[in-house]
Amino acid sequence: MNLRPFLPALAATLTLAACSGTTTTSAPTTTAPPTTAAPALPTTVTSTTLTSTTLTSTVVEVAPAVPAIGATVDGSILTADGRTRTYHVYVPRQLPSGPVPLLFAFHGGTGWGKQFQRNSGLDGLAEANGFLVVFPDGVGAGADEGTNRTWNGGDCCGAAARNNVDDVGFVRQLLDTLEQQYAIDPVRVFSTGHSNGGILSYRLACELSDRIAAVGFQSGTMEIPTCAPSGSVSLLHIHGNADTNLPIDGGVGADSIAGVDFVSPRLAVVAYSAAQHCAATPTMAVDAGNPDITVSTWTGCDGGTQVQFVEVDGAPHSWMGHQSPNPAATPAYQALDASVVVVEFLLNHPRVG
Repeated sequence: MNLRPFLPALAATLTLAACSGTTTTSAPTTTAPPTTAAPALPTTVTSTTLTSTTLTSTVVEVAPAVPAIGATVDGSILTADGRTRTYHVYVPRQLPSGPVPLLFAFHGGTGWGKQFQRNSGLDGLAEANGFLVVFPDGVGAGADEGTNRTWNGGDCCGAAARNNVDDVGFVRQLLDTLEQQYAIDPVRVFSTGHSNGGILSYRLACELSDRIAAVGFQSGTMEIPTCAPSGSVSLLHIHGNADTNLPIDGGVGADSIAGVDFVSPRLAVVAYSAAQHCAATPTMAVDAGNPDITVSTWTGCDGGTQVQFVEVDGAPHSWMGHQSPNPAATPAYQALDASVVVVEFLLNHPRVG
């Protein structure tokens, strides 16, 4: 779905929903852009017993993070465009027998793989819950492309987008490589990311849907002109409404270093739900345990998948529940742990069929 030509109509629908609590339009039933109507936005508000770490029907219980006593294995591959791409695989000391889940974890713009490993605590969750997590490095500026690393999520970001780096191809090739080295369950291959890493996760959900089962991320948006997944991919999008880097209503953030006129995350998730042929109108739930958290859920999607948008009142851009190693970063919202919420969603949404 191409969002940009229809942003005014979508924005008008959002305003109508906010004012009246109802909408008069419905979501398209195909991935083609709507001609006269914008996708419907949430209209049903209910109270629920959601907690800040359980935002979906849970079958797999996520154990709390433990010390990451396993090994981080550094690797590199030569891609088709002639680049040597680097990555870092966290392997827990003990893994369950048989194939295990694999989580791709993409750092934000100007970050790097091991920085996101330290900042997110995903390796401790992998240790506790028996999955592999790989922290790839983006492509940056400079002669060695190692400065201010970014991902090509479409219109964003940085050197990776300017140079049209094939990051989707890189992820596909890296997955092929890791499947040769580890016993990976093909129906439990997941993606997460922060900011630019979330933007790449959106792109993977649209363009690598034959390999990715589900994506869950924070502070991203959709920055590709069309989303036409060939498979069914569940999606969880977490966003703070005090984000001044990538604003929840889109546009150029006051603190953005990318300078991109971002598509509104609110509208991106509506477009993605339409691409997965979900029910036109989601349910909306306010967390009874934390009124800062509002969850919109689209069901009836292709292949039994699910799409969720978690809006966190007052939360800025920083990865929630963790302290950034950058002292200049805005202090993170602490009443929700993005890593736990993402892992719980992903482990409960393997590929079906």
